[in-house]
Amino acid sequence: MSTYKAKVFVTLKPSILDPQGRTVERALSHLDHGNVAGVRVGKYIELTLTGTREAAEAQLKDITQNVLSNPVMEDARWELEEA
Repeated sequence: MSTYKAKVFVTLKPSILDPQGRTVERALSHLDHGNVAGVRVGKYIELTLTGTREAAEAQLKDITQNVLSNPVMEDARWELEEA
C-alpha cells in the first residue's frame, strides 16, 4: 500500500464572473500595479491518500468532482505524486 500526495486546483470557468478576482485587480491597481489584468481567484487543496495508485486516482477524481468543486461553475484539475 502506497501513500500519495494530491494537489487540487479549482478555478471558476471563464464564462463565470469573478468578483473576488476583480476586487484584487482593483487593489493591485491602487498599489501601482496597473499593468496587471485578468485576475482570477481560485482554491488550492492538498490531500494525502493511501492505497494503490489506481484506487487513489479514482477516489481523487470523485472527491474533486463531487466535493471540492461545482462542475457547473468551476474547472478542477489535480496532480498526484507518491509521497
